[in-house]
Amino acid sequence: QVRLVESGGGSVQSGGSLRLSCEASGLPKIYGDYSMGWFRQGPGNKREALADFAYGGEITYAESVKGRFTISRDDAKNTVYLQMNNLKPEDTSVYYCAAEWGWTSVENMSPDYWGQGTRVTIPS
Repeated sequence: QVRLVESGGGSVQSGGSLRLSCEASGLPKIYGDYSMGWFRQGPGNKREALADFAYGGEITYAESVKGRFTISRDDAKNTVYLQMNNLKPEDTSVYYCAAEWGWTSVENMSPDYWGQGTRVTIPS
């Protein structure tokens, strides 16, 4: 059974930081062969792709988070991270990690597996 388990969400003041983690288990292929990404979905909004750490090492970001968010991964721990700095009220969303086998980019992600989400709240 594939599981992607996010953690690290919460509520912080505007300008603050959070670090999300997502640990994968049960993937049918080697973890390193997957592109790992982060998405978010706010109330009434479509799910938005934020960052992708592709198989092979290429990293891509959505323009909305470029310069504030940093994706990283530790394949020895089957874990992907999202460091979020200078958070704003508009970053309030449920954040999801996702896995897609092979190479992809943030614009083209079509994940094979999703986590259950972790909520991030930045009060106005």
